[in-house]
Amino acid sequence: MMTRSELLADRKLYESRARGCLAGLGVGDAMGDTGRSQDYRSRYGVITNMYSDARSTDDTEFGILTACCLIDNKGKIGPDEVCRAWKKYILDRGGVKKRAGRPLYGAIENLSRGMKPPESGMYNVMNTDDGAAMRISPVGIFRAGDIAGAASLAAIDACISHDRDGIWAAKAIAASVAVAMVGGSVEEIVQAGMGAMPEGSWLARSMGIAMRICDDKRDIELAFEDLHTMLWTPEHATAAEAIPQVYAILRLTGGDFRRGLLWSANFGRDADTICGLVCSISGAIHGVGVIPERWIGQIRKASGVCLDFSSDMDLLDLADRLVALSYGE
Repeated sequence: MMTRSELLADRKLYESRARGCLAGLGVGDAMGDTGRSQDYRSRYGVITNMYSDARSTDDTEFGILTACCLIDNKGKIGPDEVCRAWKKYILDRGGVKKRAGRPLYGAIENLSRGMKPPESGMYNVMNTDDGAAMRISPVGIFRAGDIAGAASLAAIDACISHDRDGIWAAKAIAASVAVAMVGGSVEEIVQAGMGAMPEGSWLARSMGIAMRICDDKRDIELAFEDLHTMLWTPEHATAAEAIPQVYAILRLTGGDFRRGLLWSANFGRDADTICGLVCSISGAIHGVGVIPERWIGQIRKASGVCLDFSSDMDLLDLADRLVALSYGE
């Protein structure tokens, strides 16, 4: 694994990994969303390709929001800066449209009532789901190689809408992306994530179950059903369900982009988030060249299905601008 300084000395590599990370988020989000559709399953069996009508969901679009918050504030964010970003890009643009997760709608309502983080996340519906983790990859890009720094910024971003496991999941993913960006092994990426999960938390308990499944059944074909049934939560997926599933897929596919995409896009349930994060992390490991150009061309501009402003943004440009932040530009 490289150090942060070594990555900064190779800007082309940094940019490639940053682009791979954000493009991976967009590709995985879109393909995971189609993969859980019965219409697509009936026609194609399993999802292996980016179909012409595949589009981003709230996962990518809130990731764009996080990136814009960092860029607007030159990487120096606190609760007030996050609030201003949500007001500028959401409240002042008419609010959240369809497809957002329940705690995101709740946070917007809390903000409109004058509540601020962390209360806006603490006193919020379903605030332990994966809605903060899904948007946090830009933090790992910006703080590449800095596990503690990535986790700290992730907690600031996450607390506007989430609490406890919802925040810890965001910290875990940001830390893992930070390690992936400097070429960490899959084991190091997983360990970085586990380091953000407090002992005794639901998230840590579920992660332990997922890792034991990986130990007992070392092929994803054998582990696949257990990863569903032993982590499944009724009615609504939580961070303690989806995030350990992300790490299990990464581990059992060795961080391979195509294999990770195949198994996560066809995971069902919260497959848009699961596939988005698997592909974001594996895209950071391997760089943008691992993703077909046609796929990137289809998702580099978000659909705006959830956040209207996001369709004005280019994922690759945002990746480059996040890298530029690390150089003080």
